Amino acid sequence: MGNPMKIRAAVKDGVTEVKILMQHEMETGMRKDADGVLVPAWFISDVKAEYQGRVVLEAQFGQSVSKNPYLLFHFKGGAAGDKVTVSWADNKGDKRTDEAAITAA
Repeated sequence: MGNPMKIRAAVKDGVTEVKILMQHEMETGMRKDADGVLVPAWFISDVKAEYQGRVVLEAQFGQSVSKNPYLLFHFKGGAAGDKVTVSWADNKGDKRTDEAAITAA
């Protein structure tokens, strides 16, 4: 679905910092369109980040998260050239997975 996530990962002193921008409308289910009809809820519900098969972040979002969510987190380990994989699923069953190589900071 949609555009790829923008993922930046950099390692410094044995700690990897990961920044993710997920492109998603994130509708709450409370907004009305121009005709006054409620727009159905549509939001990312689950996010997972993995490094070398190990889950380094797992999160559950709700409908109160803003459009195009931005996430920043750190984990111990990582090496330049290795990959971080990020996946999300939304409440309508759409899914997306992208990956990025870790760089040296």
